Amino acid sequence: MLNHEEIARRIPHQGSMCLLERVVLWDGTRIECEALSHRLADNPLRAHGRLGIACGVEYAAQAMAVHGALAAEAAGQGGGAPRVGYLASVRGVELHAARLDDVAGNLTIRAERLMGDENNIVYSFELAAGAQPLLSGRATVVLDASMAARLGTERA
Repeated sequence: MLNHEEIARRIPHQGSMCLLERVVLWDGTRIECEALSHRLADNPLRAHGRLGIACGVEYAAQAMAVHGALAAEAAGQGGGAPRVGYLASVRGVELHAARLDDVAGNLTIRAERLMGDENNIVYSFELAAGAQPLLSGRATVVLDASMAARLGTERA
């Protein structure tokens, strides 16, 4: 289990933008995290005093980033600066609530790596509070956008 500080060392998100509180479990394809930052008045994703449900995608993206860092460490490739990834697409998103800031319990964030290579990864993700589903979908993450751009121009 990793705490907030250990998570922040592994992802580019720092300060209040590191939204995850702990990693509960992980393996080569899955991760489960918890968060309580959705209830904080100074959450950096709040707008007009609210934290909309779509902000849950950022919670999932951070879980994916932690998973990638832990998998790299396990493969002997970690230890450097956190690798920056970009959400290239989010698909099949289902919203089961309107807001996150009014969820009383901790958030559970799960992500599963469905496929990918060293540069492009597809994850499924879900957020829940206890047995209540909040958000789910799939995301494509590009880890080196400059490499992807170079490959695209070479193929053209």
